[in-house]
Amino acid sequence: MRIDARNHGYTELNRVIRASSDEKFQLVNVLGQRYIGAGLSGKEIMIEGTPGNALGAYLNGSKIIVHGNAQDAIGDTMNDGAIIVHGNCGDTTGYAMRSGEIYVQGNAGYRVGIHMKSYQDLYPIIVIGGKVGDFLGEYQAGGIIIVLGIGVEGCPVGSFCGTGMHGGEMFIRSETAPVGLPVQVCCEKATDEEKQSIRHYVERFVKHFGNDVDDLLSGTFFKLTPNSASPYKQLYVNN
Repeated sequence: MRIDARNHGYTELNRVIRASSDEKFQLVNVLGQRYIGAGLSGKEIMIEGTPGNALGAYLNGSKIIVHGNAQDAIGDTMNDGAIIVHGNCGDTTGYAMRSGEIYVQGNAGYRVGIHMKSYQDLYPIIVIGGKVGDFLGEYQAGGIIIVLGIGVEGCPVGSFCGTGMHGGEMFIRSETAPVGLPVQVCCEKATDEEKQSIRHYVERFVKHFGNDVDDLLSGTFFKLTPNSASPYKQLYVNN
């Protein structure tokens, strides 16, 4: 189903998508509507334009493809599914996401992956093709964040990377390690075996946006994990 989003708010767009028996939707002329696809299951939405904040919030198994840029908080607390952005995105990408996958071709803003977590077989993945701002993986408790740094000079992550990180992993493709890491975060060059462990997600990135998997994985990656000798985890209540 093709829907012209011009002069339509997010409430009406989501109502039409949920009520329709169609499984695939093309939204054109999208300009700033928030919450598109919030909590949605079993649908595929292709967006032409620029969706507003909280795209795919609480997403529960749907697929959203954006041909353009996205704004803040895409995939906020998403449970499952995929969000694919053929452009850049704003701050707090993947905020508190619990599972599913987010792929961004270009750059992302501050606090990517903040509070993302995993539970049993639920495992969130974020792959950013370009660079990210400050506080990458802030309070990360699970899942994998990959920053490929394509076309970026120097380290593709900002300051305060890993602040509060107490679970999960980050893989940063860069010749130089992030600076100013807290002592509670361990940073080492990824081994070939460790790089192969993320190959599946790099392959998916390349499938969406192009590039060469082997060329990307041949570069230097730094792997960031919580430092068990000086953990942040002791600061948090175990449920």
